[in-house]
Amino acid sequence: MRLLLNGEDREIAGIASIADLVASLGLDARKVAVERNLEIAPRSTYAETRLADGDRIEIVTFIGGG
Repeated sequence: MRLLLNGEDREIAGIASIADLVASLGLDARKVAVERNLEIAPRSTYAETRLADGDRIEIVTFIGGG
């Protein structure tokens, strides 16, 4: 499936949901925000939110500092 991921056209295989995508990228789901087709996806729905060919995904990672 083709996704536009953070502005980059990517071919992704074996990914069905936002949770799968976040895990495949090695990201901690507790530390990211995901937007799918211009709508914020609540973290509680990552596993149920299915991805489709052509989806536009933006992922922002939270970084703490002090």
